[in-house]
Amino acid sequence: MADQDDAVAARLREELARRRMSRQALADMARISLSTLEKALSGSRPFTLSTIVRIEEVLGVPLRSAHQAVGGRDLAPEHMGAYSRAAVHWIEQDYVTLRASFGTLGAVIAYRTRIAWNEAAGYLSFAEADRADGAFAQTGHVSMPNLSGHIYLATNESGQHRLIILGRPTRDGQMFGLLTTLQAGAGSQLVPVACPVAFVPQAQLAGLVMGVTRPDDSMFGTCKAILDRALQDDFCRWRQ
Repeated sequence: MADQDDAVAARLREELARRRMSRQALADMARISLSTLEKALSGSRPFTLSTIVRIEEVLGVPLRSAHQAVGGRDLAPEHMGAYSRAAVHWIEQDYVTLRASFGTLGAVIAYRTRIAWNEAAGYLSFAEADRADGAFAQTGHVSMPNLSGHIYLATNESGQHRLIILGRPTRDGQMFGLLTTLQAGAGSQLVPVACPVAFVPQAQLAGLVMGVTRPDDSMFGTCKAILDRALQDDFCRWRQ
């Protein structure tokens, strides 16, 4: 273990020298104390996995050798909740996502969202598919902090954000919450929009055709009843 810490310290000192970065600046960006960093570099205390992961995220380079880093891929970054892969395995599957249509009054939109562990990055990611407006399909990361007990599906494309906040699943594995995004308006205008959202394990809606579900469609009543639970069962609140 001491050899591993020595190797990490040597690589870190090299990166600091190459970038002409002070230890204080690194500590501030990695959100660790300068004392922690100084002691780890001097060998008076070991590098914790959390500290190494934070520094690697700031520098954008691995400080560990490939075989040392493998274990770290089973732990999400702290800013995503520092969850372990084993602890969140239950959420990995395909879901039917239900929300109100922004373009067709009274209709429900249905598309598929897959939540799975990103092997290379070391955290849960999500990807949307089977959307009628496929060009707007989203991908992003999943945060699961213990502090709030909620699940966050976040997209960040060049600083443009979209967020889904979900409560913990019900006994049948369904999750409900709120979606906030941007809707195409007049011309090139984008307008903020929000609505309740439901995530349903795909097997529970096996007969549903993805896309726009209108009031006269056979599956509309089922989809609307599920989506209405978001507000009725207090998974999210709508205020004006």
